[in-house]
Amino acid sequence: MRILALDVGSVRIGVAISDEDQIIAQPLSNIDGKKSPVQDVEELCFKYSVKTVIIGLPLSMNGGDRGISSRRAKAFGEALKTRLGLEVIFFDERFSTSEANKALISASVKRKKRKEFVDKIAAALILQGYLDQNKASEFLLD
Repeated sequence: MRILALDVGSVRIGVAISDEDQIIAQPLSNIDGKKSPVQDVEELCFKYSVKTVIIGLPLSMNGGDRGISSRRAKAFGEALKTRLGLEVIFFDERFSTSEANKALISASVKRKKRKEFVDKIAAALILQGYLDQNKASEFLLD
């Protein structure tokens, strides 16, 4: 079963998806808010048979989550839970956007073009972090 990950921003939402074995994350798309973002996520979950959504939670350096970005991410996650009945897991996303930008810069992607990719790449980094942590936990429990 695939897992969907979201990097919830103020302008757009980056989306990434796992493979069916939940080993590799890949950037999927951006949701730009022209329709209902919850509806957009619902359509993606239906299309890819997703039952779990990972939402990047922007925490402060001390691990707190009191900022407006954290509240936005939590509210969006609650809306997904309520409307879609999905499992929603919040995952620390500190530095995901800056890491995505660094990767794009090192690949010589021009600034204008980076805007198209940065959010979905950040979502893929969030998802890959979650998948790696899950695999490490499984390994330790075996």
